[in-house]
Amino acid sequence: MDEALPLYQQAASLSQVEPVGISCHIGSQLTSLKPFVESTQRVLKLVDQLTAAGIRLQYIDLGGGLGIRYNDESPPTVAEYAAALSGLLAGRSETLILEPGRILSANAAVLLTEVLYLKQSQGRQFVVVDAGMNDLIRPGLYGAYHDIVPVETIEREAFVADIVGPVCETTDYLARDRTLPQVQRGEILAVKDTGAYGFTLASNYNSRPRAAEVLVDSQSYQIVRKRESYEDLVRGEKGF
Repeated sequence: MDEALPLYQQAASLSQVEPVGISCHIGSQLTSLKPFVESTQRVLKLVDQLTAAGIRLQYIDLGGGLGIRYNDESPPTVAEYAAALSGLLAGRSETLILEPGRILSANAAVLLTEVLYLKQSQGRQFVVVDAGMNDLIRPGLYGAYHDIVPVETIEREAFVADIVGPVCETTDYLARDRTLPQVQRGEILAVKDTGAYGFTLASNYNSRPRAAEVLVDSQSYQIVRKRESYEDLVRGEKGF
C-alpha cells in the first residue's frame, strides 16, 4: 500500500499509460466479512488519496474469496456480503467489479467415482475408488475437505474408512477417517463441491486420462468435454 501511491503517480506521468482502476485480492474461502470490510476501507482510502493527487480512477475491483460450506463452515450469504460492501461504497462514482468465483462454481459440480473394492489393513478400512489425486488433488495437496456420499440413498449402517485412489502415492486419497454409509464394490460415489479447482488442477499424472465433463440441466445432459484416451496422452510424442 505504501508503494502504490508513488507508482500510480509515476504511471500517470507516462504519455502511453493511463491508470484507470485499482484491484485487490486478499485470499480465498473467507468465512468472515471482517477481512472484506477492512481491505475495502484500505483500498478506498488509497483511491481518495489518488483523487486528491489528481488521479481519478474509473474502476474498483475488490476481488473475490467469499467462502462456501464444504463441511461445517458458516460463511456469510451473498446478501450479507453485498450489504457490507454497499455501506462502504454508497455515494461513490466508480464502477465496482467483484470476482466471486468459488461461490458460483464450487457446488455446481460433483466428481463421480466407482468403488473398485474394499480392503482392510492394520486395523484400517479402505474404500478404493477409480478417481485419484490426478482427478482431484485438493485433499492430498492441502487437506481440503469434500463431502462424499453414495449416489444411491438407502438406509444402511455407517463405518469409518479412508477413501483412496488407484495411484500408488501416499497422497492419493479423497478422504481420511471419514464416516460414511457402508458401500459396496461397483457403487457410485459423489464427491461434492468440486467445481472450484477440481478439473482445473486435474492432470495426466501416472498416465491417467482425465475424466469427461457432463453438463446436467434438469432431465437432460450434454457431454461438454470428452473423456481422454490413451491415444490423447501420447499424441504429442514423436517416434524415432
